This record gives sequence, structure tokens and C-alpha cells, in this order.
Amino acid sequence: MSTPTTPTTPTTTPDASENANAARTTKNLLDPGFELTLRPMRYPDFYEHYRNAIKNTWTVEEVDLHSDVADLAKLSPGEQHLIGRLVAFFATGDSIVSNNLVLTLYKHINSPEARLYLSRQLFEEAVHVQFYLTLLDTYLPDHDDRAAAFAAVENIPSIREKAQFCFKWMDSVEKLDRLETRADRRRFLLNLICFAACIEGLFFYGAFAYVYWFRSRGLLHGLATGTNWVFRDESMHMDFAFQVVDTVRQEEPDLFDEEMGRQVTAMLEEAVEAELQFARDLCGDGLAGMNTDSMREYLEAVADQRLARLGLPVRYGSTNPFSFMELQNVQELTNFFERRASAYQVAVEGSVSFDDDF
Repeated sequence: MSTPTTPTTPTTTPDASENANAARTTKNLLDPGFELTLRPMRYPDFYEHYRNAIKNTWTVEEVDLHSDVADLAKLSPGEQHLIGRLVAFFATGDSIVSNNLVLTLYKHINSPEARLYLSRQLFEEAVHVQFYLTLLDTYLPDHDDRAAAFAAVENIPSIREKAQFCFKWMDSVEKLDRLETRADRRRFLLNLICFAACIEGLFFYGAFAYVYWFRSRGLLHGLATGTNWVFRDESMHMDFAFQVVDTVRQEEPDLFDEEMGRQVTAMLEEAVEAELQFARDLCGDGLAGMNTDSMREYLEAVADQRLARLGLPVRYGSTNPFSFMELQNVQELTNFFERRASAYQVAVEGSVSFDDDF
């Protein structure tokens, strides 16, 4: 179980002008305004998130989907249905995330260091959208099939339900220009937690499980390669958002009270049910190695991890039933970093690690 972390202070010695500026700047992270200066740096951890994200640069052109076309022809009708629904979700999922970044998070997280990272995250979401566009163009060569996939939020009930869940928990903050009251800040925290724990931390993790199930059977390697890189980005997005929550809880501990804890738990329960409805649509009566019951266990285990990260009691006590998900953070990621140093002018050092086992 994680505890809120205290924002660290710069290691360099500030000069007199920085001390004077610091005396004037005593705002909390969610106080209204638009801080412009990076010195003195109040939230250096957010700046480190930005620097680390730069090291992870990748492009859609590096993903080779040619072998996937042959694999698609090998799939059973049930598996083809699953893939069709999955890419339909991908078609709009990251657009919802991008809109919330621009309309809510960037507007209200009052830290230039954090806004640097959010700017980078918006770029990464754009790359994800491009990847999914390329994926649909490759997997669905028929124009009408592609059009139906892009209209999935309106036409496919299981995807529409997930979108409605997102809008329910996030839209109430969109029209707020300033977080003037305690109630406003609580609404923002719920938006941010929905964004991190439920959308990026549950809906996308569920989608990734389907992709890695195919990979474990030697299928759709192009999709798995791109998903590896998306997975890494999304894990960093989630970690940043949780650090923002930690910082707010440290600065304004009264915001995250028992009532907030109950709301967050109820939110995750609702997210699990929405994702299970999607699983029923994808899996039907069950596929070899993938069915609604096993997906329920997986989603409940993921939800418990998100609750534990927020310092809340776990809800389900389930364990991850998918052994192939335990390998997701080691396959191809090392090759990614080896290729970056020689192919691009982006310095890459160290290795990738994730907070989550799956």
C-alpha cells in the first residue's frame, strides 16, 4: 500500500531573487492561477517525469503490421469478432483521454513542471491515436467496416457504456474555469482518479490483456509490439497522475476523506462492471484461454492494485489468472531501448520498470 509522497525540493542553492520569489509563491498545486516560472522549482519530481518521457520516444512507422494480416486470416470467427471490437474501442479510447488532458488537467494542475509533462503526454496520446488509426486501416480494409469502428461509441452498446462511464465521472469538471471551493477540488480529484485508475489503469489494461493473449499464441506480433510501447507510456501516465494525487493529499489532506474513499471504491466497482460488459461482448460463450470469468478475476486484481496505490482497502482479493501478463514488461522492451540509441538522437539510459506486475 503506497502512502502519499511529499514533493521534494531542489538540490541547488537558490539565490536571493529565488528566495524572494519563493516567499511570494506559497500556492498549493490546485490553487487557481497559471504559474509560469520553473525557478524555483517546487515540484522537481514532475520535471523528472517529463525528462524520462522524452527518453521513450517512438513512432508509429516503427511498428510492422504486415505479418498481422496473415494472422488475421487464421483466426476463428469468435477471435475475429474479438479483434474487431478491440480495435473499435482503440479508435476512440485515447481521444477521450486527450480531451480530458486539454480541457481539465492542463487547466487546473498549477505547476509549470507538471504542465511540461502533460504537454509531452498529449503528444504521446496523439501517437497512440495515430497507431490505432494505422491499425484500423490495416485490419479493416473495407471502408464501411472502418466507419463502423469509428462510430463504435454510438453504435456498440458495450463501448458506449464505457464512454458513458468516463463522461459521468469526468465531465463535471470540464466547465469549471477555477477550482475555487473544496467541492470543486474534490470533483477534480475524482476526475483525475477516474482518468488514471479506471480509464488508463483498468480499461486499457483490460485491452492489453487481449493483445498479449494473442501474442502468447504466436499471433499478431505487430499489434503486440505497438501495444508494448503504448503500455509503457500509459504506465508512466498513470504513475504521474497518482503522484499528483499524492501531492494534493499532502498539501490538502482534508480533501481525501472517508467519503472520497467510498466514492473512489464505488467508481472502480462501476468501472469493473463496465469492462466486464465489454468482455462479455468480446468473448461470447468463451474462447480457448480467454473468457469472461478469467477476465473478471484479472480486472478485479487490477482494481485492487489501483485501490492499494491510493491507500484504500482492496475490494476483491482476486489474483491475476493470466500467466502471459506477467511477461509483458520484459518482451521487446529491451530491444526498444537498444534500437533507440543507435537510430535516434534521443539519449536513452537505464532500463524500464513498472510498479505493477501486470
